Amino acid sequence: MASMEQQEHAVALLQPEVEEAYTTDGSLGIDGKPALKHRTGGWKACCSILGTEFCYCLAYYGITFNLVTYLTTELHQSNVAAANNVSTWQATCFLTPLVGAVVADSYWGRYPTMVVTCCIGVAGMLMAALSALLPLLIKDTSTVSMASAQESVLFLGLYMIAFGVGGLRPCILSFGADQFDDGDPSERMSKGSFFNWYIFTMNCASVISTTGTVWVQDHYGWALGLGIPAMVLAVGLSFLVAASRLYRFQTTRGSPLTRVCQVVVAAVCKFNVAPPADVALLYELPEDACSMKGVPRIEHTSDLRFFDKAAIVTASDEEAVGAARRNPWRLCIVTQVEELKILVRMLPLWACVAFYYTATVQANSTFVEQGMAMDARVGSLLVPPASLATFQVLTTIVLIPLYDRVFVPAARRFTGREKGISDLLRIGGGLAMAVLAMVAAALVEMKRVRAVQTGMEPTSILWQAPQYMLVGVGELLATIGQLDFFYSQAPPAMKTVCTALGFLSIAAGEYLSSLVVTAVSWATTTGGRPGWIPDDLNEGHLDLFFWMMAGLGCLNLLVFTSCAMRYKSRKAC
Repeated sequence: MASMEQQEHAVALLQPEVEEAYTTDGSLGIDGKPALKHRTGGWKACCSILGTEFCYCLAYYGITFNLVTYLTTELHQSNVAAANNVSTWQATCFLTPLVGAVVADSYWGRYPTMVVTCCIGVAGMLMAALSALLPLLIKDTSTVSMASAQESVLFLGLYMIAFGVGGLRPCILSFGADQFDDGDPSERMSKGSFFNWYIFTMNCASVISTTGTVWVQDHYGWALGLGIPAMVLAVGLSFLVAASRLYRFQTTRGSPLTRVCQVVVAAVCKFNVAPPADVALLYELPEDACSMKGVPRIEHTSDLRFFDKAAIVTASDEEAVGAARRNPWRLCIVTQVEELKILVRMLPLWACVAFYYTATVQANSTFVEQGMAMDARVGSLLVPPASLATFQVLTTIVLIPLYDRVFVPAARRFTGREKGISDLLRIGGGLAMAVLAMVAAALVEMKRVRAVQTGMEPTSILWQAPQYMLVGVGELLATIGQLDFFYSQAPPAMKTVCTALGFLSIAAGEYLSSLVVTAVSWATTTGGRPGWIPDDLNEGHLDLFFWMMAGLGCLNLLVFTSCAMRYKSRKAC
């Protein structure tokens, strides 16, 4: 009898350990069974994912940074044609992640999408390297026909790379975050650190690409210079595949875009039907079926009531539900409605983040033009104006470990938050840094123009360092914060799609920057005036442009603060 009691007591003690052995977020192992916590996920899985990210960024930037030089010097394109081709390709690289995200969330899953698109990316980079090898392989042909053949092979390769980026860029971030169990407080804190180290890895790869890869292309030829990125990405693919048994996988849950469209259609069809006062009357799955194809149920919220109409059960709906013939385009469950509400709430914040990139993209355009009008001599060295962006990258690289290891633990003790501060506060800090960067740039421009007008010694280009460093601090806060925010607030079935929104905001900011510069140029050159941004900056008012961007940034920060204060975080049942 005593022996039986001892056995029962032992089983009772061991039972929590058995339950604790599995993740609580429904993730699966490579064998399709529930993931074992001590064998899968965590940093042991993320090390290979970050290794893949490093190789991918090293390869992608190795082609991107010097592509315009290859087009003009080797393929003999004009400056305008080369610039347009590079811009179109880079825009495609920012748009394809939406396609890759939908495919990953709806059909293939994140890991298979990454493997397939990474293979496409490797093949595309090999095609790009082949375009540089063609003159060595085929001797007897005219220069014009050879350039045409090289262009055809190169652009085929480039757009294969764009599709490869479309699968890797959104999936690798969300897949890495998937390796941490939200139900485990310690792993949930580590997830916040993962976003920091993701951007750290990306910036390290950027520094190496702008120095090492570009140097190889300039000194050892384009065949080797374009072949190295292909080899590096192949190594990244091997990192990804080699650690397959360590990963945690999330199941696909159908097309998120279809579910969103169903809610909109159902709500419009019931436009004249008033939502019930008792939200319990809205249609939801029974308690014993608290999921829709694996999607956890989301608690109803009281705002955006129009979309609640999609979950109102009418007389015709009752008959269809009773006969197990519910039409999802006429009646949606509450969880499905709340998924759309989450996306709608995110849109104003997303727009504010997009405008943030309208300001920071000046580091690659007007900041460089400003530097070209300054004294580039530093001692005996002549510093290229574009190389001042190194201050931005190095600032981010240096501050990320300090933020993750020093600031977050200290802030956690004061605020009690796992991440130290909220994602929205972090993004707001980044938006403020962008304003300060514009103010710094305006003050430097005023100093530069004053020196020119008074005949003083030209202003040193090193005066630009603070504005670049402020942009770097903004990236630490806003870029990492918005990626973490969009992932953590996304509905479970839309993690990759919402992560892609973060990358899409960067593209939107770049497009908006072009529109702003064009509008300013048009408005300030009327009547034969040189305008604010003429070819000779000494005749213009670049400082007024920077002050205008600072003012718009302040307005953007106010709008963001208002939206952030009203934002309702996602709640799961």
